[in-house]
Amino acid sequence: MNRMKRTTFSRENFIWALYLGAYLGLAVVLALFQPAVDPLHDPGYMPPDEHFRYLIPKFIYTHGALPTGLEEEVRITGCGFSYGLYNVLPYIIQAGVMKIVSFFTVSEGALLLAARMTNVGFGLVMAIVIVKLAKRLFTEPVYAWLMACAITFLPENLFVHSYVNTDSASLLSVALMLYALVWAYQDGFRVSNSLVLSLGVILCALSYYNTYGFILGSIVLFIGYHISRKDGKVQFAYQPFLRYGALICIVVLLGIGWWFIRAYIVLDGDFLGLSTKRELALLYAFDEVSPLNTYRARGYTIMEMFAEHPDFSECLYNSFVATYGTLSIPGTWSIYASYKVFFLMGIFGIIIEIIGRVYDRIRGAYQYDRRAVMSAKEVLFHIVMVVCMILPLVILIRYCYTMDYQHQGRYLLSASIPLMYYMVRGFRYLANLRIGPVQWPAFLVKIALVIAYVIAIEASFQMVFVQALPKYLEVLQFAG
Repeated sequence: MNRMKRTTFSRENFIWALYLGAYLGLAVVLALFQPAVDPLHDPGYMPPDEHFRYLIPKFIYTHGALPTGLEEEVRITGCGFSYGLYNVLPYIIQAGVMKIVSFFTVSEGALLLAARMTNVGFGLVMAIVIVKLAKRLFTEPVYAWLMACAITFLPENLFVHSYVNTDSASLLSVALMLYALVWAYQDGFRVSNSLVLSLGVILCALSYYNTYGFILGSIVLFIGYHISRKDGKVQFAYQPFLRYGALICIVVLLGIGWWFIRAYIVLDGDFLGLSTKRELALLYAFDEVSPLNTYRARGYTIMEMFAEHPDFSECLYNSFVATYGTLSIPGTWSIYASYKVFFLMGIFGIIIEIIGRVYDRIRGAYQYDRRAVMSAKEVLFHIVMVVCMILPLVILIRYCYTMDYQHQGRYLLSASIPLMYYMVRGFRYLANLRIGPVQWPAFLVKIALVIAYVIAIEASFQMVFVQALPKYLEVLQFAG
């Protein structure tokens, strides 16, 4: 018995080592070799907006203070506004790491790498949290690890963990919130998962507006958890709701209140910074990116905007899966095709599961197996997850229409965590599907799982070492 435990423990450690080692190897290569050049002389291979995003941690590192977002020093050339207006917690952490590195060297390249490596660290923590989340969602290790690999090694997810941005921290925040919620729904709310949920909300609130839907989803799920039905009557568990709700609110307000109060004071009541962003853009932006030149300002409808860009959905899909640089390093045809197969099979499995559940309920199959019935809390959880996946797309379309047309799939990456859960759940359902007494042969299921793992992992290696690295080395050689 002890020998078996030692063998299992060793195998688990080996899988962890491979998983985290592969992530670190890929992310560090990207962080090290992506070019860091002036955007006016960039061939298109530098990370998107990194030059202007890096101005914020550099300002904090240099001055030992937060920018208001109004300083010319941090203004984005052409756009007129600054990333210092909102969501600066990741930049503060990056500046802190830069300060530590400055005790050894003040080389500009080393400081930039320090800021990038901070995001590599965010990605590493996220990779660990994702495994913990997946193991709560799937009891079978093969599916838990497939979900973890599908999220961590999605090429675009890997990419945002390798350069200066706030996207990386926001993805970690979503992972923390979902992990805490699943933990609470399985074991009940307690101090530990309430604190993890609070940490996720704080990180989300101070990193990226596009992921705020998950904060709203967390609120709905927290309230929903405390509602139950007993003897035909709806009941509300006031005591645990108030106890843990107060704990979460106090911790979150302590974590984020200072920032929004400061923004309210500094920006004359504009605590989100969005109105100030528009005003600065009107003053300093080039005509082609001015708020007066948006699709809405020019009188277009949303459908007319789409008609002018018939490739909207294709570009969105490609840049959600794998597009590096400033949309200048695409993936190969095989990467996009393999992920289409991955998504189609997962969606097909989910649809079949839904049809099966509806059919079983209609014919009364659940009357003998109450374990197969999905509880009201589970239904609520799935509804909230679907809404949270849709919201980033709604926000992106609104942004394209009212502010700046950018059909970039990386803005949707927060949806990748619940999305990959449903894809793997669909695979599992298909693998266990029975048609009467007939079930899939075991060897076919194993082959399908191997293919799914290859799709989930191989694309990142191909993007980094085949598609991106040779281009990065060309730029470095030219610069040298």
